[in-house]
Amino acid sequence: MFDAFKNKYDRTPAGEESRVPPGQYVTEKFPVLHYGTVPMYEDVAATWDLRAFGTISEPVTLDFVTFRNLPTITVTTDIHCVTRWSKLDTVWEGVQFKEFLKHIPAIDSSTRYLIAHCEQGFTTNIPLAVLMADDAMLAYKYEGAELTPEHGYPLRLLTPGKYFWKSAKWLRGLEFSAHDKLGFWERYGYNNNADPWKEERYAE
Repeated sequence: MFDAFKNKYDRTPAGEESRVPPGQYVTEKFPVLHYGTVPMYEDVAATWDLRAFGTISEPVTLDFVTFRNLPTITVTTDIHCVTRWSKLDTVWEGVQFKEFLKHIPAIDSSTRYLIAHCEQGFTTNIPLAVLMADDAMLAYKYEGAELTPEHGYPLRLLTPGKYFWKSAKWLRGLEFSAHDKLGFWERYGYNNNADPWKEERYAE
């Protein structure tokens, strides 16, 4: 399964080996991997919103327009998939996660984790500390254009320090929590920590 998206044109350019975690190969493509069907929105401004809840002073729901009016950043980063491909110098635009926290009710000091809730019932869990990195964001543009539906339109997480399944697509809810809760793939045997540099692909 790991070699399903690799072909003779995928390689690690000379001098870039230090940017590629063990067991990974570099690709110029952007493979599509996901659970469930691809959500489609006929009127995203009217039907999409983002809910924040859990260990927060009060739950809040941001509609599409409100969210899109938040300050944005652009980051260039490498991404690494558990299926062994890496893509270098990808460019993303969206709301930096720590900036997003400034625009919602205060989270409780006990908060240590975030559980991402997505379309199709998909979830994944991320330590809050990971999301406080400068390049962690709620992303809605890739390479200067809106995300395609296959890559998470209208919103996905971007957590470059983890294998890419942690950058959950089709985001609809952010659950703040004092305790860790395994997400969809974590319950099915993927490693909870998901550090590509340690090859944390599967639970032991």
